[in-house]
Amino acid sequence: MALFLGMMGYTCYYAITNQQELINNSYNSRQELLVAQNTRGTIYASGRQVLAQTQTDENGKETRTYPYANMFAHVVGYATNGKYGIEAASNYYLINSNAKLSDKVASEVSGEKYPGDNVVTTLDVDLQEIAYQSLGVYKGAVIVSEPSTGKILAMVSKPDFDPNEIDVIWNDLLSDRESSVLLNRVTQGLYPPGSTFKIVTALEYIRENPDSYGQYRYQCNGRFTHGQDTINCYHGTVHGAEDFTKSFAKSCNASFANIGMQLDRTKFADTLDTLLFNEELPVSFAYNKSKLILNESTPDSDVMQAAIGQGTTQITPLHLNMITDAIANEGMLMKPYLVDHVENYEGAVIKQFNPNTYKRLMSAEEASALTELMHEVVESGTGTKLSGLTYTAAGKTGSAEYNSVKTDSHAWFTGFAPVENPEICVTIIIEGAGSGGDYAVPIAKRIFDAYFGA
Repeated sequence: MALFLGMMGYTCYYAITNQQELINNSYNSRQELLVAQNTRGTIYASGRQVLAQTQTDENGKETRTYPYANMFAHVVGYATNGKYGIEAASNYYLINSNAKLSDKVASEVSGEKYPGDNVVTTLDVDLQEIAYQSLGVYKGAVIVSEPSTGKILAMVSKPDFDPNEIDVIWNDLLSDRESSVLLNRVTQGLYPPGSTFKIVTALEYIRENPDSYGQYRYQCNGRFTHGQDTINCYHGTVHGAEDFTKSFAKSCNASFANIGMQLDRTKFADTLDTLLFNEELPVSFAYNKSKLILNESTPDSDVMQAAIGQGTTQITPLHLNMITDAIANEGMLMKPYLVDHVENYEGAVIKQFNPNTYKRLMSAEEASALTELMHEVVESGTGTKLSGLTYTAAGKTGSAEYNSVKTDSHAWFTGFAPVENPEICVTIIIEGAGSGGDYAVPIAKRIFDAYFGA
């Protein structure tokens, strides 16, 4: 009897605390009842622009439409042939109705469905458009966030698709094994981070040498050799005499391979854990884990590659953006989120989503040190296209090799502005484009310019 009562109690508790998951389960027939009873709600941008809505013709046929077509394809998603993006994550709210009882009675009398609840996102249409247009014909991803809150302001992935035509193009998308159009590269694309990973390597060196990292010196001749293995600087550039700041600003591979060989691998592994490598991320949408395993048995050659973000290192643009957010927010990571609130059809707020602290990834002092390094990248290093503007910026570029052809590389940038009081963080990858400073930084500049009205 006690076991039976315990099972009943647990079942009731589980049903209450996991209501959304139970409703969203495709085997739950109640979802079908809600869909038949309520018109699917509208998805709005933060400025109230319609991102997805249900239109009903005179015969009662419903069509889900997406006014911005391809621009929000991956982040907003679609609601037929399964569900994806915000359409999936917020399905529970969109198929429910919190209309007043009198309005529901009126709908029943007229033979209409109840008006569903609406979802208002954190997405900014202007920033999304700038990011989308700037990425152009390239494959890649852009994410723009607010470090102090975790709000995601823009999320672009290319190649893309038109969700208005998802029924028509569905089979073609599934059969396309080359471009992976349906993949949201921001959250699920795993890439070698290249020199943007030097943020992590620099953090570990600072942690192991808190009082002396500023005394670091290195003479770069364009390469670093250890045993049978050699790390070359990008295009064989000879950087000459360098300190720690210049090594970072000029993105010197040889110097950072040298730094990597000096690190305690157990401590480095702990830092990777702290920064959420190989770990779950605190987000409510689909993503892939970033990957890098380091331990005492890791070969020297792999450590050298890891120190410059190559080898087996893989990261998503989302994860890199989160690390950058934490630096901008004095070491504290806020949980990323896409939905600001849920409201009924009259605009009454049903559920408000507020900023939530996840955890501290680094101390405020460490974040400040990294900010100084990233600011120097803009002032005198590989990110100078962001210098001399009406706002200050800090960032890190990357050129990540992804195959055996040394001239082939992804272009990366991650950074924030203004340096004094960060308001916006931008992370960009352009597949196969080349140098991050040449290709990714100009896109970041367009986004920063649009945000600050420069």
